Amino acid sequence: MKKLLYLKDEELKQYIEKIFMGYRETVSDVKKVLEKHSIGVAHNKAIHLISLYRGITISELLKKLKVTKQSLNRVLKDLIKLNAIMYKKNEKDTRIKHVFLTENGINLFNEIFSTQKKRIYKAFVNSKSSEVLSFDKVLKKIINGKF
Repeated sequence: MKKLLYLKDEELKQYIEKIFMGYRETVSDVKKVLEKHSIGVAHNKAIHLISLYRGITISELLKKLKVTKQSLNRVLKDLIKLNAIMYKKNEKDTRIKHVFLTENGINLFNEIFSTQKKRIYKAFVNSKSSEVLSFDKVLKKIINGKF
């Protein structure tokens, strides 16, 4: 990997732009679905994480989203109005709430996911397996900051 030392600011700027554009396009693919339900990108992120981490606590959700309690509260209230999520209190500590997708929430997630996965799936199918594995490793390093 020493050969990557040639990366200069211009090349790094281009990679940052590609990350931005990739995110933008993936989100724009589902804009119509989100608008149909009168929700936005923040709701999409919450739904996605709640689907991945069934029974996630509010505190864990806050850490993963890196948003304020106020922002998350607004999003969760909207999702409750849509009957997309429900809470269950922790049996040992009733101050802790776990969040789950309802049947409506699962349907909403599936509608969003089926739209988003088309672009990602096509990109992976049209890539070599080594490219997919490398991409995953690099993304994890970017996200975790562990090098």
